[in-house]
Amino acid sequence: MDDIVVKKIVRPERVLSGPWLEVIASSLDYHRATFLWKCEGLSETQLRQRPLPSTALTLLGLMRHLQGVERAWFQRTLAATPPQFHPYQTYVTGAGDEWYDESDPTPAWDVYEDYLKACEESRGVFARVTDAPARLVPNPEFGDTDVRFVLEHVIEEYARHVGHADLLREAIDGAVGE
Repeated sequence: MDDIVVKKIVRPERVLSGPWLEVIASSLDYHRATFLWKCEGLSETQLRQRPLPSTALTLLGLMRHLQGVERAWFQRTLAATPPQFHPYQTYVTGAGDEWYDESDPTPAWDVYEDYLKACEESRGVFARVTDAPARLVPNPEFGDTDVRFVLEHVIEEYARHVGHADLLREAIDGAVGE
């Protein structure tokens, strides 16, 4: 039985110049693919592994978190629509933040499919709401921001979590890269 969750990932070429929104959309897709590249070829057990004693982070936990990032920022913030979050188990941290509970029994394949769905939903929202990048949107975390800030913030989220994924992957099986 093949228990590999994320199969071969081909990262897209990035748009390096041209219209700003094309560059941003390209960068988002590149970071999405880079995160999945860090998960490529791993089993459910490996995706759930906590390979670093200093953190409870797992690759599967990051995948759950990133689907939430996609839906919260694109659906709730940019499109002003209620996000359709998957009902993963969560807990409240000591700092009062909600985080995904690693004991959630949702199979890794289902989490992966949900993540892909969230990314596709975000691409659809992006196409509908980026015609006015200076449009202000309510933002309970930062105060009112414009569309550009939100898009930059999602890239910032990916940059941070792809770095986490890089460390986790290396600790799981020694795989390194970018």
